[in-house]
Amino acid sequence: MQKKFYYTILFTFIAVVYSACLIDTENVKLSNGNLTIEFNNLLHSKLSSNYAENNRNLTEFSASEFITVENKEIKDFIFLEKIESEFTDKIGKGKITIIKGLYKNDTISVEKIVEIKSYENFPDIFFLKVKFINKSSDSLLVQNWVNGNYILNKKPNDDVFWSFQGSSSSKRDDWIKPLEKDFYQENYMGMNNSDYGGGIPVLDVWSSDVGIAIGHTELVPKLNYLPVRTDKTGNKAIIAQEFKCNEQLAPGDTLSTFETFVAAHTGDCYNPLSEYSKFMQAKGIKFSEPNDESFESIWCSWGYERNVTPAEILNTLNKVKELGIKWVVIDDGYQVAEGDWNLNPKKYPKGNIEMKNLVDKIHSLGLKAKIWWTPLAADPETDFVKNHRDAIITNEEDVPRYITWWDAYYMSPADSATLYKTIEDIKLFVDYWGFDGFKMDGQHLNAVPPNYNWKQKGTKPIDAVEKLPEFYKLIQNQTVGKDTDFVLELCPCGTCMSFYNMPYVNQTVSSDPTSSRQIRIKGKVYKALMPNTAYYGDHVELSDNGNDFASSFGVGAVLGTKFTYPKNNPTVTADYLLTPEKEIIWKKWFGLYNKMMLSKEKYLGNLYDIGFDKPETHVIQKADTMYYAFYADEWNGKIELRGLKEGKYKVVDYVNNLELGTITFSEPFIEVKFNNYLLVEVYPVK
Repeated sequence: MQKKFYYTILFTFIAVVYSACLIDTENVKLSNGNLTIEFNNLLHSKLSSNYAENNRNLTEFSASEFITVENKEIKDFIFLEKIESEFTDKIGKGKITIIKGLYKNDTISVEKIVEIKSYENFPDIFFLKVKFINKSSDSLLVQNWVNGNYILNKKPNDDVFWSFQGSSSSKRDDWIKPLEKDFYQENYMGMNNSDYGGGIPVLDVWSSDVGIAIGHTELVPKLNYLPVRTDKTGNKAIIAQEFKCNEQLAPGDTLSTFETFVAAHTGDCYNPLSEYSKFMQAKGIKFSEPNDESFESIWCSWGYERNVTPAEILNTLNKVKELGIKWVVIDDGYQVAEGDWNLNPKKYPKGNIEMKNLVDKIHSLGLKAKIWWTPLAADPETDFVKNHRDAIITNEEDVPRYITWWDAYYMSPADSATLYKTIEDIKLFVDYWGFDGFKMDGQHLNAVPPNYNWKQKGTKPIDAVEKLPEFYKLIQNQTVGKDTDFVLELCPCGTCMSFYNMPYVNQTVSSDPTSSRQIRIKGKVYKALMPNTAYYGDHVELSDNGNDFASSFGVGAVLGTKFTYPKNNPTVTADYLLTPEKEIIWKKWFGLYNKMMLSKEKYLGNLYDIGFDKPETHVIQKADTMYYAFYADEWNGKIELRGLKEGKYKVVDYVNNLELGTITFSEPFIEVKFNNYLLVEVYPVK
């Protein structure tokens, strides 16, 4: 025992001396574009960037990658060696640096290997994968690993950091928001509430000069955390990527982290989200191209809510056509139950032929028809649940996982019975009833929990989580794969749509926004990730004052409404009646939409910072004309029109048909006064 004690003291002494000698001589410093990452002798790292004003420190040295072993955080690894080489893969040419270090005490010995990649065609980003090898004589319980643990310094003159946080919860919170003092959000990518989970596995925090984004680049959803917190002053933000693995590591075994990334950028989250998406596409994820039909305007029967009758839909159709709206959505209320999509006999006593006739009537007016559908939800009393108990997701105690909103059970997207039923449902909706598109609706559609159903032999709990995107691919193959004009709208209510589900739909949606600002925020995020997306602003009745068409219009969103006409459903307390006064407004905006179709044009999301630039500004380019959308409760002052080329331009308020003057490339400013919004068209003149 005494001998062992002396050896421990000796090793510690050598390590300390060795560490001290290496502090100035063995730091590893790597640069890619405007981002530099530097590792010291303990394999702690810090970040710096040429973007930072006055070369301020973005971070200090911190334990950026570490593990927790039996409740002990192992953060300090004595530097051993560095290996550098160049490579070429399907993504492009790059450099790889491998750094090795060792942690050792009297009972635990762990080697750490950090692999850092950079690509010529992805400047300002490093991609990291870390391995931890158990060099001990006994097994080790590794409870979690952490990558990208950085302490960011706010630019001194800024009031706050701004952030993008891509998780989902029942709070239905803003995805882009300031970080106040003592702020904390864990950003778990799994289930945060009974119905809510998933999202975009990226965390971005920025000051007015530079931002840092982190995330992972795995090709399937992972149950990781992206926590962010600020200190009591709000001057420092601590970010990280964590994964709770609880893995028993035998002697000689290796634990590998996901491939993660760290990126530097200017402006808001648009640039890093755009680059993340481009990298993921280069790695193998492919997005669907939207069809013309996915950009057309929408009326939805949800204004009548679940008690909607076929007669109410029929009585609204002529007004829908008169307003120039192209789509009719038959929403919730036609079915027997969630998971039993047969028609409710009280509403459709003649059965399927009544729905087919309703769709035929919609088509006869030159309109298109969508059907509301909440796949993966099955009510407990349905035949599916009774006959396929093994297709229902359960927890560790074999208790079915509940979808609270629908009073239903989760169907496993990885189960063959679920897949077979889904195909049969699609045949009913499309082949028999004749629908042209789906409104797939429900927050539970964004993610599912791990499945511990013991009857599903040969599967792992995580399979349900990771195979959810394949479920949407099946739906895509059965619809768009057979009819390229078919529209797949996915509306995961109030959630940040899972990045991994996006490739299999051709219409994204603001999905029950709680404000007009959310419509604009979500539009910016989706257009960063999917530049060609048909982004639907959802029912205008969900916007501020129930009539803010301008928020959808200015970000290039598809317009939609759920008005009732000629009267409300008597069981609905909300009033969505299209009055003569409202009809004037509705007709104006849908007329403008059909004339201009800005939703199909290029969104320029990198010209204005949504956090630091005032007023909030969005820009769309159509040929040589720029469309600027400004938003503020009140504004009276100068605005800079960015992104113009050399020349002279006329500025027109196209909503009110008012000329606002002429500007030039060298003097791109206008003095304006407005409340709520100002939408302008800027085109070149001689």
